[in-house]
Amino acid sequence: MFCFLYKTILHGRPNKISAFLSHKLLYILQNNPSILSLKSISTTSNQHSFTVSYLIKACGLSPESALSASKYVNFETSDQPDAVIALFENHGFSKTQIASLIRRFPGVLSSAVEKTLLPKLMFFYSKGVSSSDLTNLLSKYPTIFRTSLEKQIIPSFNFLRNLLLSDEDIINAVKIYPRILSYDFNTYILPNINVLRNNGVPEYNIFKVLRGIPKTFLCAPIQFKKNVEKVKEMGFSPERFTFVLALSVLRSLSQSSWERKFDAFKKCGWSEEEILEAFRNYPLVMATSKGKITAVTDFLVNKMGFQPSLIAKYPRLLGCCMEKRIVPRGLFVQDLLSDGLLKKELGLGRLFMTTEKLFLQRFVHGYEEKASELLKLYNEKLNLAVQGKLNTDKL
Repeated sequence: MFCFLYKTILHGRPNKISAFLSHKLLYILQNNPSILSLKSISTTSNQHSFTVSYLIKACGLSPESALSASKYVNFETSDQPDAVIALFENHGFSKTQIASLIRRFPGVLSSAVEKTLLPKLMFFYSKGVSSSDLTNLLSKYPTIFRTSLEKQIIPSFNFLRNLLLSDEDIINAVKIYPRILSYDFNTYILPNINVLRNNGVPEYNIFKVLRGIPKTFLCAPIQFKKNVEKVKEMGFSPERFTFVLALSVLRSLSQSSWERKFDAFKKCGWSEEEILEAFRNYPLVMATSKGKITAVTDFLVNKMGFQPSLIAKYPRLLGCCMEKRIVPRGLFVQDLLSDGLLKKELGLGRLFMTTEKLFLQRFVHGYEEKASELLKLYNEKLNLAVQGKLNTDKL
């Protein structure tokens, strides 16, 4: 009946029946809009099922990820996504990387291969990016594919070239923080660089941070200025590299996070002045997780017998690896003391802040007759510590 009514109105019949049927059809459609959408729903449902199935079978996504990704991409045939996947495979992307890329940015499967995707790959290659570095970068940050090459990526490279002077330094900065390519440099980076210049920060230190911690500059200029004033009030000298390093730490921490870190150190026995002094000497100490602050301090105080005030004088210790340095060295030296090979306990710096080569020269190879035995003992403790099998509660 629906087809008959539709044809009647479409082709028109100059009679009373036509007018009657027109009104009748209009009434039906107004009160049953689903009639027109039945075919559309069926088609859309089939497309959605095909898309989900394709994402699972061809892209390696889990059913959950495929269902989520299907909200952002939809296709009737595999021609377009097949072309995208073929491009990635031809340029060295592994199946795992392709799955990761699509999971993060499903829309890439709808991107034009020759017009959008390939030119960006070729641009990065032209700047000296290796295939392995590029596949790793884009699989972790695929939204570069939706960033305009002509309007954003190329201008960003040109801007950075004026500052860093070499493509290698630019690529290193991009690998560290890929989002740098999506920012407006005249809104963020340039104003913040000028703030540092106006406060007497050497150009070398500015560009050293831009190369190594580019995220530091991607902050609203108003907040950046506040952080600069805060760092100056804490006693940092703009001429020293620790000044810009402290800015980087403040940029990464909210006020509440800063206060939680501060409280964690105080609970470990550090005074407020000791915490601030440690921050001035080694700003990255405030980037240490609360868990590591507690673990390192607990081991050094309760297992090794060091005072919290002494630990505060060596904030770089918080940057050392518990499993590969602090625990195995500490327990090894405890054994040397127990066996009488060491007559007195050592300072924190000599024990933990020296290189592995120097540590072995002093505490292993220095005992010629026992060197082989001691090296075996040290390696055992190192391996057990790395595996998390050392019981430090006995000390």
